[in-house]
Amino acid sequence: MTKKIIVLLLFISTITFAQEKVLLRLNYEKGQKYTMDMKMAQVIGVDVMTNNMHIQMKYDVTGVSDDTYESSAKITKMVMDMKQGGVNVSYDSTKKDEELDEIGKMMKSKMQPMLSATIITKGDNLGNILETKVEPSNIKGAEDFTKQSSSVIYPKEAVAVGDTWTKTKNDGTLNFSFIYKVKSISQKNVLIDISGKITGAAEGDITGSMDIDRSTGMPSESKINMTMNIQGQDATTNMTAKFTKG
Repeated sequence: MTKKIIVLLLFISTITFAQEKVLLRLNYEKGQKYTMDMKMAQVIGVDVMTNNMHIQMKYDVTGVSDDTYESSAKITKMVMDMKQGGVNVSYDSTKKDEELDEIGKMMKSKMQPMLSATIITKGDNLGNILETKVEPSNIKGAEDFTKQSSSVIYPKEAVAVGDTWTKTKNDGTLNFSFIYKVKSISQKNVLIDISGKITGAAEGDITGSMDIDRSTGMPSESKINMTMNIQGQDATTNMTAKFTKG
């Protein structure tokens, strides 16, 4: 009898969470710190180009007001391993000059300004980036890493299992249309399935998943996979981003 009651309670609990609605919001607190760890692997064509990157960024929430927040971020680690046209380019920001080859030293001179930059961002609790600036202001490209880390924009209304919402993004040459679908809801997490299309200079498909922490609203882990055709060449991009507090 006891086992039957436990099974019944588990069944009722599952139904309850399936019917529950969740209001997804970024619940930042002033002074909160977190780290983003992002890995990206790209392959274009057969021996045309491969590119593997590993980037770590430290964020500090400097202000919270109503439904907006401000944060400052710095890139703390950048590793790149690229091969194109028979040329290998490797760079690791954690290595000393004597550990780098000539190409690595050249890359360091180009990347070092980004590693010294502070990226200041203002956003809202839905995930929209309202304003981005870089200090010093003459360092170009650093803000692009923050834009890439903005992985989702939440809907205004609460969502339940099976509900969907959409997001579109344009990087100047490609259009990305994302569809987010709530897969499951638990006391701690909201799991999301991701799908979508790529149009513009290339055509392709998007798949992926996201694990959202209910208490903070932060995606603790997101995975995005893109397959596309660029001027007759098949290409894949796989990105994984993890966010941890502290």
